[in-house]
Amino acid sequence: MKLYSWNVNGIRAVIKKGAFQAFLAKHEPDILCLQETKANSGQVEVDLPEYEEYWFSAKKKGYSGTAIFTKETPISVIEGLPLEIAKKYQLQDGYGDTTEEGRVITLEFEGLFLSTVYTPNAKDDLSRIPMRSSWDPAYLEFLSRLKKQKPVIFCGDLNVAHTELDLARPKENKGKKGFTAEERAGFDAYLKEGFSTRSASLRSQRGTTLGGRTLQKLVREILAGESITFWRVRSSSLSLRVPEFTKKLWGQTTVLSHSNYLIFKRKIKV
Repeated sequence: MKLYSWNVNGIRAVIKKGAFQAFLAKHEPDILCLQETKANSGQVEVDLPEYEEYWFSAKKKGYSGTAIFTKETPISVIEGLPLEIAKKYQLQDGYGDTTEEGRVITLEFEGLFLSTVYTPNAKDDLSRIPMRSSWDPAYLEFLSRLKKQKPVIFCGDLNVAHTELDLARPKENKGKKGFTAEERAGFDAYLKEGFSTRSASLRSQRGTTLGGRTLQKLVREILAGESITFWRVRSSSLSLRVPEFTKKLWGQTTVLSHSNYLIFKRKIKV
């Protein structure tokens, strides 16, 4: 089974250019997670009879938004974060209410939860760092609740570079949005909770940084782009049991963001 995550930065533009259709035709993902769709489902005209589409759009038109396209029917769909978590962490600031920005959508399958997230940007002047300090633990608490029921996989645009290996110029970017101590600490918390990052595994296997020329060349050969998406897997053991519908090993899984994606292989026992 192939799972893809893509920050499309406006799905209507990607469809208009034909890039979205071309990508689906070439890679045939079983499940495609999207961030920053900037549209409602009714604003998108694309014929995909093999996919079920689940959208969680922002109330503000043309802003933020997430969606999941899947060939397999989920048991349930969760839009956003639970109300009690949103109230606990006070997910509103001067920029708006993040719970109304369509930032999280989660599908429940027989053997796991799959969640995709578009984390709020800290802003160039770091004025939204206080929100990030609330958002990251709020989303983590949501995931932690889910994993008490069954394994969890989550992906998306987390708007953070975790380590210096994730940047081409870490010294110049230290303390700037996406690479502040607060944002990196939020990422650390996911790992401490037991989630593993597939991007880090790819980085260590290749012996180069995600910002290094070798990997940049590899990415450009696949599809030119901008940023990094992380996948997280959490289960009680190394063998993650997936839904019965797979009936096979999950082979190639792709991590993709802003038309820029990294490929790795992940086998999971069923």
